[in-house]
Amino acid sequence: MDLKISKYAGIDIGSNAIRLLIMFVYEIENQPTQYKKSSLVRVPIRLGSDVFFNGEISKHNITRMKDTMEAFSLLLKAHEVEIYRACATSAMREAKNGMDVVALMKKETGVQIEVIDGEAEANIIAQTNLSDLLNTKKNFLYVDVGGGSTELNFYSAGKFIGTKSFRLGTVRLSNDDNIHEETQRMKKWVLKVTQGYSAISLIGSGGNINHIHKYSGRKVNKPLTYAYLKSYYNTVQNYTYNERIMKMQMKPDRADVIVPATRIYLQAMKWANAKRVFVPKIGLADGIIKGLHNESL
Repeated sequence: MDLKISKYAGIDIGSNAIRLLIMFVYEIENQPTQYKKSSLVRVPIRLGSDVFFNGEISKHNITRMKDTMEAFSLLLKAHEVEIYRACATSAMREAKNGMDVVALMKKETGVQIEVIDGEAEANIIAQTNLSDLLNTKKNFLYVDVGGGSTELNFYSAGKFIGTKSFRLGTVRLSNDDNIHEETQRMKKWVLKVTQGYSAISLIGSGGNINHIHKYSGRKVNKPLTYAYLKSYYNTVQNYTYNERIMKMQMKPDRADVIVPATRIYLQAMKWANAKRVFVPKIGLADGIIKGLHNESL
């Protein structure tokens, strides 16, 4: 029985942070492919704070991004990664100087960045390895909350029903006059796509829901309940920024976005009439890697 071992990487250039995920891909004939994390590096360069407030990426963050891409390029080489893909989301696609930054990164670091739209982002996330949950007769609303946007995918009995991206993100929420309208559009879509389905559960992804699940002390395969998430929301909402860092062990760039993030998950659960949310700790970078592997077959 021959085992083929490959290394793939995904770079997620988000509105709140930039991540490099490197994974082993194990292939054995007539058996499901296995994906095992080798390394994850996260750098909290908040591009969204530039773009959603000023319309473009600042010189300071361009320099930080260049340093990050140079470091990632060296890590890709050191890990002997065979193939990678770098995708940029909300902040980069809305930045006036977004394509200039892409060209600069390619010239200075050798890293080719693709700026993807919301629908492409949702489709990549849909490729994540969720077989353990989706290969059932149950219904799931997948909610990925990022810094600049929220991606939704709906599945029923393992079948993909629909996908949509909304301009609702944790960094954007602090400086956007159209939040109410976009929230109503998201509500309308969730109510429409879930109509006629019952016993819906959420699948949550993103750094904030991962933090909440870890804080809860639950095992990996144990979901959070709506009641727990509501209680958690009330707690963090009443804490100050400093208290969230010291009492709840949050990183500074998590402490100021945890409240709007939790609110988005709670709203999605309410609209879908979901009582629990599974947190498999996957995201865009995982979807990038699975997509790359599928393309190679």
